[in-house]
Amino acid sequence: MLIDQTKLPVEFSVIEVTTVERLAEAIRRLEVRGAPALGVAGAFGVALSALSCVSDAEFAETVAADAELLRSTRPTAVNLAWGIDKVLRSMENLPPEMAKFLAITAAKNIAAEDEKCCMLLGHNGASLLPQIGTVLTHCNAGALACSTWGTALGVIRSAHKMGKKISVISCETRPLLQGARLTAWELSHDAIPVTSIIDAEAAYLMRQGKIDCVVVGADRITRDAVFNKIGTYMHAVCAKHHNIPFYVAAPASTFDVDAAEADIVVEERNRDEVASFWGKPTVPEGVPVINYAFDATPLDLVSAIITEKGVFYPPYDFSSLRQM
Repeated sequence: MLIDQTKLPVEFSVIEVTTVERLAEAIRRLEVRGAPALGVAGAFGVALSALSCVSDAEFAETVAADAELLRSTRPTAVNLAWGIDKVLRSMENLPPEMAKFLAITAAKNIAAEDEKCCMLLGHNGASLLPQIGTVLTHCNAGALACSTWGTALGVIRSAHKMGKKISVISCETRPLLQGARLTAWELSHDAIPVTSIIDAEAAYLMRQGKIDCVVVGADRITRDAVFNKIGTYMHAVCAKHHNIPFYVAAPASTFDVDAAEADIVVEERNRDEVASFWGKPTVPEGVPVINYAFDATPLDLVSAIITEKGVFYPPYDFSSLRQM
C-alpha cells in the first residue's frame, strides 16, 4: 500500500500494489519516491516477487529477474538497490517456502528500521537549527519520502517538537514541484509555518538575510559528493557565498562510500516533464530538453551531514559507514 504522490495536494489516494510490474511503474512514475521510501518499496517488491512465485523450479530465476526490473527503475537512488539486495541476501540458498517467510520478515524489518532511523536522525540534527529562524529546503525529504517523520523534514519536525520556532521556505522544485506539492502539504498538516517559493528566488532571499540555514535530503552520498534532486547544487553554491550553513540529512543506507561522483550514472527523465505543464506545452515542438533528475554537490560545500549514527563534519571520514 502506498500513497500516490503524483496526485497530491489535490487528492489523497492510496494504491494497492499486487504485482512487481505495477510497483516498477509506480517507481518510474514517482507515485512512490524519496530515497528511504524507495528502499522500503524495493524490499517489499522483492518479497512480493517471492510470495507471488508459484513454481519452485523457477523461484530463484523469477525473483532475480524481478529484482533487476525494480533496480533499473531509478539507477541513481542507492537506497532502492540497498533494500532490494538486503532482502535478496536474506533468501540466499534457502528453499522457496523458507525464503518467502524470510523475505517478508526482512522487508518488514527494513520498514521498521527506517522509522527508527528517521527519529534518531531528526533528533541528531535538531540541535543544529537555530532557536528562532527560517530553514530553506528543496524537493521533499519528509514522511512521504520515508516510512514516517522524514530526513530533512525529520530534522525540522524534531526541532519544532523541541519548542524551536522554525519556519520553512520550501522551494517548488521544478519540474514536478515536489517542494510545492508535497513538502508544503506535509508541513501545513503539521502546523509548521511554511512558505513556497520558485527555485530561482532562493539566492535573493539569502542575500536579503531571510534564510538562516539550508537542510536537504540525499539520494546517494559518495566519498566526494552528495547526489540529490536537481537544483540542490545551486542552493549549496549560493549558501556558501552568503555564509549560510548547508546541511544534508540522510540515513547510513544512502551512503555509497566506495564510489566517487564520477562513477555514478545520473538519471535523465523524459522531455514531457519539462516541455509541458498541466497538459499544456511550454516548450516549442522540436526544441530539445535536458532533464537530469539529480545533481551532485561537492562535499566542500556541505557544512555537515546528519545521520542516525551521528553528525559528520568536514573533513569527512565515512569509513565507519562502509559496512552498510
